[in-house]
Amino acid sequence: MKKSIFFAIFILFAGVNLLAQDKTTEPKVQHLTYKEFIDKIWDLEKSPKEFIFKGETPAIVDFYADWCGPCRKVGPIMEKLAKDYDGRLSVYKINVDKEKELSAIFQVRSIPTVIFIPMQGQPMMQVGAMSESEYRKVVDERLLK
Repeated sequence: MKKSIFFAIFILFAGVNLLAQDKTTEPKVQHLTYKEFIDKIWDLEKSPKEFIFKGETPAIVDFYADWCGPCRKVGPIMEKLAKDYDGRLSVYKINVDKEKELSAIFQVRSIPTVIFIPMQGQPMMQVGAMSESEYRKVVDERLLK
């Protein structure tokens, strides 16, 4: 009897512990504001004419809007890339409706627009949605080479 009560209590605590674990450790796409962009990607106020990447890993920046159909197709791909390349690639999203200044700086006129940022060199821009395999090819061949 004591063993079954002890076992039941053990199972109860184990279940509570599993539920209480922080699930936020899974890699996710990070949404950026103008200030966060300056802090994490490029301080364009200090060096407006020279791109100086501030990141610790290569990055993808996805300019999107909630109402954009192709953007909604690219979103899950970006989430998957963030998970699959965790620790080797940072994936960010910028909402063009909320961050108009950043959209203007990068001359984003069509969405989705994705910027691929290597550790050294200049960013590369892709206008329009691509397939997951095409995004992976750019990451593998241009960002993580």
